[in-house]
Amino acid sequence: MKKQMLIAALACTMSAHLAVAQPEKAVAVAAPITTPQLKPLAAQTQAALWASRVLARYHYKATPLDDALSEKIFDRYFKSLDSEKLYFVQSDIDQFAPMRSKLDDAINNENLTLPFAVYNLYTQRFGERMAYARQLLKGKFDFTSDETVQLDREKAEWPKTDDEVKDLWRKRVKNDWLRLKLAGKDDKAIRETLDKRYDNYVTRIRKLNNEDVFQMFMNAYAMAIEPHTNYLGPRSAENFDIAMRLSLEGIGATLQSRDEYTVLRELVPGSPAALSGKLKPGDRVVGVAQGTSGPMVEVLGWRIDDVVALIRGDKDSTVRLDVLPADAGTDGKHITVALVRKKISMEEQSAKKSIIEVKDNGVKRRIGVISLPTFYQDFEARRKGDKDFKSATRDVARILAELKKEKVDNVLIDLRNNGGGSLTEAVELTGLFIDKGPVVQQRTADGKVDVESDTNAGLAWDGPVGVLINRGSASASEIFAAAIQDYGRGLIIGEPSFGKGTVQTMLALDRFAPSEKVHYGELKMTIAQFFRINGGTTQLRGVTPDIKLPVTADTENFGESSYDNALPWVSIKAANFVPAGDLKELFAPLQKRHEARIAKDKDFQYLQEDIAEVTKLRKDNIISLNETVRRKERDAQDARTRLREARNVQNDDGMAPDSKEARGKVPAPTKPGKTGINLKSAGRNQDDGLQADERNLASELAAEKAAKNARDVLLQETAHILADETALLKTDTRLASRTMPYMAVVKPAGN
Repeated sequence: MKKQMLIAALACTMSAHLAVAQPEKAVAVAAPITTPQLKPLAAQTQAALWASRVLARYHYKATPLDDALSEKIFDRYFKSLDSEKLYFVQSDIDQFAPMRSKLDDAINNENLTLPFAVYNLYTQRFGERMAYARQLLKGKFDFTSDETVQLDREKAEWPKTDDEVKDLWRKRVKNDWLRLKLAGKDDKAIRETLDKRYDNYVTRIRKLNNEDVFQMFMNAYAMAIEPHTNYLGPRSAENFDIAMRLSLEGIGATLQSRDEYTVLRELVPGSPAALSGKLKPGDRVVGVAQGTSGPMVEVLGWRIDDVVALIRGDKDSTVRLDVLPADAGTDGKHITVALVRKKISMEEQSAKKSIIEVKDNGVKRRIGVISLPTFYQDFEARRKGDKDFKSATRDVARILAELKKEKVDNVLIDLRNNGGGSLTEAVELTGLFIDKGPVVQQRTADGKVDVESDTNAGLAWDGPVGVLINRGSASASEIFAAAIQDYGRGLIIGEPSFGKGTVQTMLALDRFAPSEKVHYGELKMTIAQFFRINGGTTQLRGVTPDIKLPVTADTENFGESSYDNALPWVSIKAANFVPAGDLKELFAPLQKRHEARIAKDKDFQYLQEDIAEVTKLRKDNIISLNETVRRKERDAQDARTRLREARNVQNDDGMAPDSKEARGKVPAPTKPGKTGINLKSAGRNQDDGLQADERNLASELAAEKAAKNARDVLLQETAHILADETALLKTDTRLASRTMPYMAVVKPAGN
C-alpha cells in the first residue's frame, strides 16, 4: 500500500480542502515563519549505509545503489515532501539538480547533509507559505469572479515563480474561507478559525525531528526500488508490532492532539482508564509521571507520540496523569489520576460478527457476517507458547462456531479495506473453509517456489460462503479471496482488489549496530512474490470478483497499478490441488437477480449517483470559487437530500441497522478521496468547512457513531446476493450437488 509518511500526511491534511480568497487589494508580504534547522545523527548515517547494503543484496528486486537509483530517490523525496506542488518552486528543484545523481555517494560516504538541506529548505518554504496565507486573512476576497481552484495537484508541474505559488495559495485560502462562509460563519469567526488552523500547521511541522526527516528520506530510497519496501524508525517499528499483535501495555485510552493539548478521545471498555471512573472523553492530559512518586513531566505542546511513549509502560507498573477536566476552563482545577498499566486488547480491529436477515418470497434467510479489518497475530506470544495468543484465525473460528449455533444459512467474510497482515493467518484462515491443500505459492528472487498449505483436516464451516472485497483489500486479503475463488469454495463479491502480490519481511538493522544503545530501526523489505494456486498472481491485477458491485475507489491513483515501479503480472505452474466445487453456474442467475433488485433499490441508486458525482469531480479536478455558483450547487444538493429523505420515509424497507439522519445526504464538493467514497448509505453530511480537530469532540464522536450505525448499502446488497445463492441451492439439489459437492447435506427450501 502507498505509505503516507509523516510530513506527507501533514501536507495531505492541509490540502484536503483547497481554498482561498481573492483580496480586493494587494496584501503586504508577511515575514516568513521560522522553523528549526535539523541535522542528521551519526547513527542515522550508519543506518542508511547498512540499509543500502541489505537492499542491494537481499531485496526481491535487488537494485544497486548507483547514479540511476539516486535520481529516482531524488525525485521521490521531493514528491514525498511536497506532493501537491504547493511549497517548492522550480528554482528550488533546480538548485539541488546537480546533486540528483549524488545521493548514492552521500549514503556510501555517510554524509546525509544533502537530504537534510532539502528538508530544511522545505520548512523554510512552508513557513513562507503559511505567513502569506495568514496575511491574506487580513484582506478581503472577491467571490463574484469566475475563478476556479484545482483540487488535486499531484500531477501538476512545479510553480515556476514565487508569484505563481502565491496565486495557488491565494486560491487555497479563498476556498477555505468560502467553505466556512457557506456553512454560515461570519467574517470574524472565519478569520479566527483559519488563522488558528494555519498556525497549527506551523506548530505541527516544528515538532518534526531528525528521525522523522531520516525516515522520510529512507522511505524515498526504499520505495524508489519497489512500492512496498519501507524503512521504519525505532518508534515506527514498535507501532507496527503493536498493530500486528493488536495489544499493548498501557492505560487503554485513545489520545488526540487538539491545539496544544493531548486530549482523551476514547476510553477502551474494561481498561484501567475506563475502570478508574475518573476520566472521560475530552479530558486533557497536561502532565505524566512514572510510579507513585516520580516527578511530573509537563507535556503541554508535546507531539502526540511522545506523550503516548510516556504513558505506555510495563504491565502492572504505575503511571500518574495530571488532567485538566473537559468541562474546566484553561485555568480550571487539575486532578491527578494514578493508573496501573495492563495489557490492552485493541478489540476495535478484531474480527466481529453480525447477522443480517433477508426475506426471500416469505422465507427468512440468515446471513452471518464476519468483519475482519486485518490479518493480525501476536507473533511473540505464539512463539512463547501462549495458548491464548491473539490470532485472526482463532477469532474467526470461534465466531463460526457461534454462527453455527445461531443457524445461519450463509457466511460472509467482509474484507473491505483490509490491507493484509500475517501470511500465516491468511493460510490458516483459508483452512477453516477447505480441507487439506495448498493455499498460496511464493517465489523468491532466485526462482525457488514454495507452497504454503493448510495441513489441518476438516472444515470449520462447510456451508456456502461469500467474500466481500474492494480496492482497499490487499495482500493477505487477496491471498484468502483468491484461494476461496480457486477452490470454488465461495463467491467473491465487490470490486477488483488492490493488486499487492508481494511478500515482505521485517529485518532489524540493530543487528549491525555497534552497541545495544544504538538503534538503527527496521526494514520492511520485499523478498518474494505471491502466486495463486492456479499459477496466476494477485500482483497488479488483484482479484476479480465473481459478482461485481460499483467501483468506489479512484483506481487511477489508488491500487498497485497506480505505482510507476510496481512489479509486473506474471504466472507460474499451478499447484497440485483439487477444487472443492465450481460455482460458475451460479454467477449468471445471481447477477441477473442482483441487477433486477438494485434497479428498484433507491438507496443503491443514490449510491450510484454519488459515485458518478465524485467520479466527475475527480475527472474535472476543479471547483468554482464563485459564491453564487457554489450556493446553487449546495442548494441543489439540499434539494436532492430532501427528496431522498422523503422517499426513504415513504419507502422504508425496515432493514436494520439504519439511520435516516445519515441517509440520502450528499457532500458539498471538496477534494475527492482516492480510496473510495466514505459512505455506508447513499449520503454524507453537508460540508461544515471544518477539519476534524476543529469540531466539538462530543459532536465528532456522535457523528462517527451515527456513521457506523448507518445502513451499509453494499453490505446489505451482498447479503441479498448470498440469500439468493442459498435459495438456489435449497430449491435445486442437483445444482447444489454440481456446484458444492462438499456440502454433506442440502436442505430443502423453507428449512
